[in-house]
Amino acid sequence: MKRARPTAILFDWDNTLVDNWASVRAALNAALVAFGMAPWSEAETRRRVRRSLRESFPELFGADWKRAREIFYRTFEAEHLNTLRAMPGAADALAEFAAGATLGVVSNKQGRLLRLEAEALGWTGHFRRLVGATDAPRDKPDPAPIALALDPLPAPTPDTVWFVGDTALDMQAAHASGCLPVLFGKTEEDQGSLDRFPPAFEVADFAEMVEIWRGLQSARK
Repeated sequence: MKRARPTAILFDWDNTLVDNWASVRAALNAALVAFGMAPWSEAETRRRVRRSLRESFPELFGADWKRAREIFYRTFEAEHLNTLRAMPGAADALAEFAAGATLGVVSNKQGRLLRLEAEALGWTGHFRRLVGATDAPRDKPDPAPIALALDPLPAPTPDTVWFVGDTALDMQAAHASGCLPVLFGKTEEDQGSLDRFPPAFEVADFAEMVEIWRGLQSARK
């Protein structure tokens, strides 16, 4: 792979750097059940939770979406720091990447909760900025939160900024903002959308991403 090392790397959060699906599912199901709707399985939750709450809840709960939002956040905040887990290899990889590039996070998790989770993991110092839902005027896949995460750095290009995420929505955001789209893992449900917003390359895990990173460093010595 003949590609220059990026000067900045932006990451999605959930299912890329961390696993906190237990609390996401519990909070979502609390809201669904409160509105007389069937709870979602773990697989359904992972498949359907993509967009930010402010975009998805009005469609799911209609005019009462703000009450559903209150139930969700009350449930989520009670447990999310207890169920939070780093993805395998993420901690060591971030430390290595941070030594050679500017790092940031762009997530559709509420910004305040995102920053609490980063602090709980001891990762805040790795990132120039942690941007969550509602921090920018619009959420992913709109490029606005990516622009906020990089400001006042120059506009991203595929040669300078990677965006790493696990969904087609992340790849769409990367394409929209001018970043190099890097797919972390792969879900079959996203295949149709990935055809529209293809990744530049895929990594199965952080071990593979670190191997690529080290190869790019060596190539420039």
